[in-house]
Amino acid sequence: MRLFSAAAALLTALSLTVGAHAQTSPFDAARLSEHIRVLSADDYEGRGIATPAEDKVIAYLSEQYAAAGLQPGGDNGGWTQAVALNRFSASNIQAQVRVGDWSQPLTQGEQIVISTRRPGEDHVMLMDAPLVFVGYGIHAPERNWDDFKGQDMRGKVLVVLVNDADFEEPALDTFGGKAMTYYGRWTYKYEEAARQGAAGIIIVHETDPASYGWTTVRNSWSGANFDIVRANADERVPMESWIQREVAVDLFRHAGLDFEALKRSARSRDFQPVTLTGAALDVMFDVASTRIETHNVIARLPGTTHPDETFIYSAHWDHIGVGTPDANGDAIFNGAVDNASGTAGLLELARVYGAGPVPERSVVFISFTAEESGLLGSEYYAANPIYPLATTVGGINMDSANVYGRVSAMGIVGYGQSDFDDRLLPLVEAQGRVIQPDENPASGSYFRSDHFPLAKRGVPMAYADSAGDFIDEPVARRTAARDDYTASRYHQADDEWSSDWDYAGQIQDLDVYLALGRSLVDGRDWPQWKPGSEFATVRAQTADQRP
Repeated sequence: MRLFSAAAALLTALSLTVGAHAQTSPFDAARLSEHIRVLSADDYEGRGIATPAEDKVIAYLSEQYAAAGLQPGGDNGGWTQAVALNRFSASNIQAQVRVGDWSQPLTQGEQIVISTRRPGEDHVMLMDAPLVFVGYGIHAPERNWDDFKGQDMRGKVLVVLVNDADFEEPALDTFGGKAMTYYGRWTYKYEEAARQGAAGIIIVHETDPASYGWTTVRNSWSGANFDIVRANADERVPMESWIQREVAVDLFRHAGLDFEALKRSARSRDFQPVTLTGAALDVMFDVASTRIETHNVIARLPGTTHPDETFIYSAHWDHIGVGTPDANGDAIFNGAVDNASGTAGLLELARVYGAGPVPERSVVFISFTAEESGLLGSEYYAANPIYPLATTVGGINMDSANVYGRVSAMGIVGYGQSDFDDRLLPLVEAQGRVIQPDENPASGSYFRSDHFPLAKRGVPMAYADSAGDFIDEPVARRTAARDDYTASRYHQADDEWSSDWDYAGQIQDLDVYLALGRSLVDGRDWPQWKPGSEFATVRAQTADQRP
């Protein structure tokens, strides 16, 4: 691998781009500020998907990409990729679990949260459905791990634990220790339940391994749920759900089982599925579904010598839209930091690339839709790629940029997954900063932004941004502003543009993104997943399609 020599050569070539001082950067703070101001203004109505605001966003982004000298990169020579989504709402939910003469009613939002994303259903009814505990619900052949042991799960409701076995016992090191793998995410468990042919799935909620409380579960899944339009309905089970831990413990006890003892046994490769003898689930609910269309906005700068090889920069354009008025009567969720700031960075990268020199490989800029609905714009693109994933070199995703000033580190979310860690190191050190791995890898943050649908299909993706302490005075005020955003403005109506933001930190990050991208689009390297990454296997399946 020519990784380090390529990085060293790049640092020399881009000495005016990557440095400790923002004034040497090709990126413009005034342009960043103006993009954020426009996109987060009240007349963009919180950038809700499939609303009149979406048309404004598409017009603005396509105009900016065109002004940068890029070509339309979407469907049929246009600027957009149409993203078809299904919207599901469950109502009239009635549910209970039974063991012999004992029964426990399950109230939506209290003991259980039930949803569905299976197309073609207007009423779901599972009566007397058998329950089987399948540990962590993981089938990972490359780790010699199978919680199902070849047993037939068709027609059954699976009861599974959140996270993976190493969370409770990191010394096992079967899944890389405390850091969450994709196998620990609820999304994976739902997908695997469908692959097993189950009738439904119940995830037992526990705050520490989930990394969030029951309130987050209730708020996230009690309302409407979205999914991309799928050709195969069997990719979803009829019932997806979470249950309160205390309810699960009580259910297991009435079935003559010890929940904690079974949790311990589930940490072993030798674990066998356990039927909850005599237990059954009764559930019925109505489903209202509608189809909506939203759009990814895509721009492309064709490469000179290897145009069929693609490097991606991405950021989501959508936000929450108009919601319930806050205490000040403000109902517009402007989404200035999340993610007009990342979108502004994407537009600036497009402008700098468009100014030349023309890259050898193609560069594609994707403004994803429906991130706030569950990474659905990126999921749709990854499932229906305009540019083949096998020859997609890799990419960088940006979400919620630093608008408070220069910092001492660059944080890498998903540290240890790919050799992007090593590629970023010399670029960050050239700025006098250090690399900071995930502060809380057990939370699974790498699986929660738009790079992930590409990553799980094998495309190496970097997700890194500002971290560490502020280095310019007034440090206390900058720290307080960042903390206040997290505590009081994130996903609130108060996420609004400010004229006094300091973009020096975001520009540092953009300098790194540019240098990293340039090292790949003007070279022949192919980033690699590290040994043990759950995404290496799927990437290897297309190795013969890359030179």
